Amino acid sequence: MSEMETKIAHSVHELFGHECVVNLSRPEAAFGDYSTNIAMQLAKPLQQPPREIAEKLAEKLRTSDMFSDVSVAGPGFINLRVTAKSLADQLDADWSEKYGENSDGAGKTVVVEYPSPNMAKPYSTGHLRPGNQGWAAKRLMEVTGWNVITDNHLGDYGAPFGTWVVGFLRHSSNEQLEASGVYELGRIYIVMKAELKAEKENGDTALADEVQSWLLKLENNDEQAISYSQRFNSISLEHIHEMMTRLQISTDYEYGEAFFAPIGKQTVQKLCTDGIALQNDDGSIIVPLDDQGIKTPLLVQKSNGAALYATTDLATILFREETWQPDKVIYAVGAEQQFYFQQLAGLAKKLGLKTELFHLWFGVIDQLNEDGGREKMSSRTGVVLIEELLDKAELEARKLVGVKDISDEDVGIIALGAVKFSDFVADRRTNILFDWTTIFALSGFSGPYIQYAAVRIAKIIADAGEMSVEKDEYDYESEKAILLKLTEYPEVIARAARDIEPHKVATYLYELARGMNRYYETIRILDGDDAVAKSARIELLRKVHQVFVHALSILGIRVPSRM
Repeated sequence: MSEMETKIAHSVHELFGHECVVNLSRPEAAFGDYSTNIAMQLAKPLQQPPREIAEKLAEKLRTSDMFSDVSVAGPGFINLRVTAKSLADQLDADWSEKYGENSDGAGKTVVVEYPSPNMAKPYSTGHLRPGNQGWAAKRLMEVTGWNVITDNHLGDYGAPFGTWVVGFLRHSSNEQLEASGVYELGRIYIVMKAELKAEKENGDTALADEVQSWLLKLENNDEQAISYSQRFNSISLEHIHEMMTRLQISTDYEYGEAFFAPIGKQTVQKLCTDGIALQNDDGSIIVPLDDQGIKTPLLVQKSNGAALYATTDLATILFREETWQPDKVIYAVGAEQQFYFQQLAGLAKKLGLKTELFHLWFGVIDQLNEDGGREKMSSRTGVVLIEELLDKAELEARKLVGVKDISDEDVGIIALGAVKFSDFVADRRTNILFDWTTIFALSGFSGPYIQYAAVRIAKIIADAGEMSVEKDEYDYESEKAILLKLTEYPEVIARAARDIEPHKVATYLYELARGMNRYYETIRILDGDDAVAKSARIELLRKVHQVFVHALSILGIRVPSRM
């Protein structure tokens, strides 16, 4: 409990001889700084009307120099106004280099799976959100005490491999592959998908059968198939790593689907033997999930014996269970896979596994079309490759800072910050609008707006130089709104981590930045001769800057040195 909550709990004990835990909330500003419903919680055990309890408690709290006003409202709410000095003292008492962090997850292990791209094409905007949301989830778990393991579950197995091989043999050459690398693989993939679609519409299967034959060759350890797989995956993986470096995300492990496919097929056979899985007349294998409240069974192996996502995911779950014994696994995967992950969680429960499988799902990235409407971002309508998007973002960042002497590194930090922050401007479950104008705005809910607020504070601190004046004489009345905002930060982090909702951190940052701008309108921090005020204010700004840096780091964003 905070010092205020502890004070109220002690007062309850002194008045009524009752032990309790007090929780404070933030009401509308007109009612006070904090509010508690403790009187209503005590009504039953004390056998007294809550309003009477509240009145007695309020009278006692009014004797404390911690509160400037205590009032009772409604059936027994107690509204509190706190002195700015007591807020500053509480903040000092709670402050550390890890302010905002907690140990809620101490002793627990979580595996966070992201960005998990498929190897069949260049890294696209489709994997921007898995990387951003996955990284933020990892950081939220870290700052709340979890032991975090991250895994890039690569899509290096399945139909894309066969599509690549057949496409390479039909439409490419060693020279083209050497010259264009992953972009040639992407071109092959697009051409083949169009041909496969046309074949299906014509009722033919020859090309699709050829694709499947190469997949089966790989599963049967055919040397030529293995050679193609290693070559294509090497080219694709090098590109993926380059893009992840630009996005400044990384993982501890990269266990791809190819690693798990043989294990998965063996596991499926064991499930059949144990009576958990059933083989259909066509040879395909399913796991009924009726006992888990899911009517649709999970297909875990194709009729031709080929593995599926479910086959490799089953093996992955069991591997993680045996290797890391996680309490939770977080999958950063889009909304379109919601039902599949419900099935996967049902399968895990059916197998008696206690690990919580959490689907960290999110909407798609929209952009404005020529008519001003929203549509999903795609290569047909605009930028689709991460490489192109980041290149353009750096050009926009350079425009934003103009002709200032700002390093290329800072331009890159601003560009990436704008792109990433746009992912957190709303609840992850909504589609986000990628609008070049708004994501680089210096006067709205944007990454550059937050970064500029942090840079401005850093400059004021640098201009102030070293200050070591006794600050206990300062009353902090002008800084009360900022103090209140800073005291909220630990609870913001706790709630964001509990629900894995990083947008709550972004919203907090925006509110803090706006609060600082309002503060500058009334206070000239370095003006005047009051050394005590200057020293107290600069020390408070150091705290604000630390929170900006810490919160942005959760979202995978850095603060530039200049803007």
